[in-house]
Amino acid sequence: MPGLDELLLPVVRVGDIRHEDQAQRWLVDPLWGDSSVGVIGGSPKCAKTWLGLDLALSVATGTACLGKYAVPRPGPVLVYLAEDALPTVRERVAGMARHRGLELAAVDVHVITAPTLQLDREPHRSRLFETARRLRPRLLLLDPLVRLHSTDENNAQDMAGLLAYFRSLQRQLDLSVILVHHTRKNTVKGGAAGQGLRGSSDIHAFGDSNLYLRRTREHLVLSSEHRAAPAAPPVSLQLVATDADNTHLEVLAEVRDGQRRGLQDQVLDLLGPGVVLTRAKLRDMLGVKNERLGEVLVSLERNGRLRRTGAGWRCPD
Repeated sequence: MPGLDELLLPVVRVGDIRHEDQAQRWLVDPLWGDSSVGVIGGSPKCAKTWLGLDLALSVATGTACLGKYAVPRPGPVLVYLAEDALPTVRERVAGMARHRGLELAAVDVHVITAPTLQLDREPHRSRLFETARRLRPRLLLLDPLVRLHSTDENNAQDMAGLLAYFRSLQRQLDLSVILVHHTRKNTVKGGAAGQGLRGSSDIHAFGDSNLYLRRTREHLVLSSEHRAAPAAPPVSLQLVATDADNTHLEVLAEVRDGQRRGLQDQVLDLLGPGVVLTRAKLRDMLGVKNERLGEVLVSLERNGRLRRTGAGWRCPD
């Protein structure tokens, strides 16, 4: 039988808790908090893996993420990319390193080569923990979340157990954990980005720092949110691939609030290639008044940017 002390939870008097400076500390300033967990969210083919690797390379080398965001305390990085062959991972990181004038051999990024990781079960959990404990990375990048478990992402209880494991890694090893995750189809562009993440709402609530990528008609838009700090201004990104040996993500400009929130842009984002939606469906997805939506649709039609058909509204061919 365990003794009484073994049955008790550890406690500390509030006045004896070590005082720390309350200023936000950053892993990548101001995109990702130091020792934070969260997701990079976005639809398929919107450069989530490119962004994750850019963050990884920046933390490992102390160079600016996306050529813009500083890394105050660089250190080793551990990554697992379940959907990319190892030569592809090497090629991508090598191209970004070359663009920054770095030697690939000096980049302190460690790639897990196991064919699968199922982090809802043992022994995979223990093996990842021990690997991270030995390497002591500042950042652990896992891409994508859907390939890391066999549970139901819509089941809050199942996801709570998986997310608790990632939180335990962060707390015990003092590292940041980034999970790459997909958003749902037909996500409402005007709503909170985190509400569009696929699966249980616990995935959104779990994040201390979250990054979101959204593809508009012209470019990618990167936005952020933090539990304990204001969001960074959203920026437009471009995957620069004019030279195949130096492919990299690049910040084009900050996105003005009007650009980000305009109803016309939200309507056009929903009506992608081949998509046809009725006015009623658009109104439900956008959560706007029917009269305001009607004015926007008429304006877009008048300017030749939308066409009304018997089945609904669509972009011109």
